[in-house]
Amino acid sequence: MSRILIVEDEEPIRELIKLNLSMVGYETIEATDGLEAQRLLAGEKIDLVLLDIMLPKLDGYDLMPIISKKSIPVIMLTAKDGLKDKVKGLELGADDYVTKPFEAVELLARIKSVLRRSGREGDQVVIDDIEVYLDQHRVVKNNKEIELTFKEFYLLRLLIENKGRAMSRERLLELVWDYEYEGNTRTVDMHIQRLRTKLGTDKIKTVYKVGYRLED
Repeated sequence: MSRILIVEDEEPIRELIKLNLSMVGYETIEATDGLEAQRLLAGEKIDLVLLDIMLPKLDGYDLMPIISKKSIPVIMLTAKDGLKDKVKGLELGADDYVTKPFEAVELLARIKSVLRRSGREGDQVVIDDIEVYLDQHRVVKNNKEIELTFKEFYLLRLLIENKGRAMSRERLLELVWDYEYEGNTRTVDMHIQRLRTKLGTDKIKTVYKVGYRLED
């Protein structure tokens, strides 16, 4: 998946953003001030920057020319909601602008949109020695293709997109098989068992009396 640099000096906001991005599969790195961000930009592979404007040592506006030279897309995060501030950020090369406070679902939608427009939306997820190509509906393990049915792949994709979160059998049944719970959750159990066998992984954990969870 895509790698996102979070440049934010307020720890509660930074940790909340990191949590929400990690839950949907993005890899994150963090900077608490402008100089740390500059160092990471020089040495790390980054697909998108979430950039606060009011930063210690070097502010977001000063960082923009450095980021622009690397052609990395930027979404600015700031408490400033004045039109002049938004225009300045966009003129410096920001791809989008989100005003605090913001809803996580809005931020995730904007990230996905910017990554898609910039051609940096990664569709590959790696689970140990397993490579999952979400857009291509392909799974590769040790350079060998693993054949999954449509339902098996969709089930795996849901677990990936909700990594670390317990998914109930009833919810998985509704999402994958497109019908509400009618007592037939054994269908989910059988498909999970087949997934574990085909993938040869112990990362799909059973959550007692709930359902299943994909672990890191």
